[in-house]
Amino acid sequence: MNKELPKAYNPHQTEELILNFWLEKKLYHTELDFKKTPFVIVIPPPNITGALHMGHALNNTLQDVIIRIAKMRNFNALWVPGTDHGGIATQNVVERLLLKEGKTKHQLGREKFLEFMWSWRKQTGDTILHQLKYLGCLCDWERTRFTMDEVCSAAVYKAFKILFEQGYIYRGERIVNWCPRCQTALADIEVEYKQQTDKLWYIKYPLKGKKGFITVATVRPETMLGDTAVAVNPKDERYKDLIGEVVILPLMNREIRIIADEVVDPEFGTGAVKVTPAHDPADFEIAQRHNLDVLKVIDENAHMIDVGSYTGLDRFECRKKVEDDLSKLGLIEKIEDYTHNVGVCYRCGTIIEPLTSKQWFVKMKEIAQKAHKAITDGKVVYYPEVYRDYTLRWLENIKDWCISRQIWWGHRIPVWYCKNNKNCQVIVSLEKPQKCEWCGESEFYQDPDVLDTWFSSALWPFSVFGWGVDEKNNDLKYFYPTQILVTGYEILYLWVARMIMMGLHFLGEVPFKEVYVHGIVRDIHGKKMSKSLGNVIDPLEIIKKYGTDALRFSLVSSTTAGRDIHISEESFISSRNFMNKIYNMTRFIITNIYQQDKQEIKDWLRKFKSNLPNLPQELGIAEEWILNELKLLIQTTKEYIRKYLLGN
Repeated sequence: MNKELPKAYNPHQTEELILNFWLEKKLYHTELDFKKTPFVIVIPPPNITGALHMGHALNNTLQDVIIRIAKMRNFNALWVPGTDHGGIATQNVVERLLLKEGKTKHQLGREKFLEFMWSWRKQTGDTILHQLKYLGCLCDWERTRFTMDEVCSAAVYKAFKILFEQGYIYRGERIVNWCPRCQTALADIEVEYKQQTDKLWYIKYPLKGKKGFITVATVRPETMLGDTAVAVNPKDERYKDLIGEVVILPLMNREIRIIADEVVDPEFGTGAVKVTPAHDPADFEIAQRHNLDVLKVIDENAHMIDVGSYTGLDRFECRKKVEDDLSKLGLIEKIEDYTHNVGVCYRCGTIIEPLTSKQWFVKMKEIAQKAHKAITDGKVVYYPEVYRDYTLRWLENIKDWCISRQIWWGHRIPVWYCKNNKNCQVIVSLEKPQKCEWCGESEFYQDPDVLDTWFSSALWPFSVFGWGVDEKNNDLKYFYPTQILVTGYEILYLWVARMIMMGLHFLGEVPFKEVYVHGIVRDIHGKKMSKSLGNVIDPLEIIKKYGTDALRFSLVSSTTAGRDIHISEESFISSRNFMNKIYNMTRFIITNIYQQDKQEIKDWLRKFKSNLPNLPQELGIAEEWILNELKLLIQTTKEYIRKYLLGN
């Protein structure tokens, strides 16, 4: 070290030197040491399409602070990095790249398209990991995993096989959330809801054999073409005498019955609702209870099918034509403005079309019960605690998980069908079977679907340690379960709850003992950052302007567990100034130290260390006050760290 530090602080030069030193000396790396207590964090793996944004910067800075504290406390601390293949999102990105070249995935075919995907992944897929290094993250880069590498893939196929053989995985025709843009099914928690104002149509359904109508209210008149009943609440006195009567479905001239079901809300519209089992989740359940026909009238492209003159129309074009035709027949009682939440794809924003489809599902109720008990028993502690209650409520109302996706990028479902006989049972195998066990046929075809990205992510805390390859290996034995998961609240159910369920199911232990939930980074006005609003603050640009420490200090000091943080560029300027103050103090101390006798300094430090916390009597009042304040600071800091109050 030079005796004279430069007068002006240059964060870029200093930070680069420190980073290179860390990487060269492998200060990030952790070896097995059964004599020491492990403290493990697995990174929430960012998509390979991602570049560092403020959410990443916040999440990973918090993890970095926690792992460094653990190292200072002499734990054998490990922070495992990695990336997620991000099925739908990544395929969308690569498809857009192909379109710029005038190509489509179908023109390439599945095999060539996947070759292109892997080539793209090798070139750009680790970009965000390199950016995390410049954020100062002390991950163990030698342990980097990818959800589709050989180790993690082995865990995925093993988990599928176990769940299938245990009877938890099944294939069935059920209603799913379908994205017409991405051309795939989505799980319920992959659907986002946006408030919008539409119309509420009041449509008159003529009673058969008598005068009069029953009026239903709907926000989706195009789906009435697939109605198989009208439902009312059995306690609704207005319709008591109409239960069991038959009405004529307008436009289709099909007879359907009026039924009673307690799920119907008497306060919505007229209290009578149309039942379209193939295109509404609640209606699908009603159909199961009343043995109704399920008529699919909208296809996977969101076009009408098997509905006479409406066939081939886009769903929204059909809506307009249905309104016009009903008006001509005098069957629209009134139309009102109606504000409601509309489900959209969480990846592309397209309005979801609920429809019946044959998909793969996981039965979740029994698996969820084990997770519920573990959380209730305190085996997983949440910071803040309110997210524990949210998770418990979600587990109590969980539905079966749709795990199949109609895309090409991902873990292909390891199920094979015999070409010779449709009655033969399916075979679960990573490799193509040689012979059918039931008919002796040797020709097979594999299920074309891939697994939901979150299926592999749910295994992350133990797949990174080689569970699928060797479930008794030393890494898994030593590092699992991990200590804490740091995550945003938006993936509390998508990911966190599923990891708990899978960890308990496959290993009998929770995957982490603690969950630290932080909010999202918003602009100074509280708006979510987005390119369309023009309020995005790029962390990489902030680092260029003010340095990494300024970025990190701003984010951590603004953090309160569970709450969103509001930030502006001024926040980073003040943090940059604070970094300068620390530098100037350091420069002042070092300059004065080098002017003194080194042995004298060593003697003083030894004396200081031996007398703390018992304050020496010969020190003056000022020195005693300083040391006492230091003691209180240490105690307070330890308490904040214990409660993960990192922003304090």
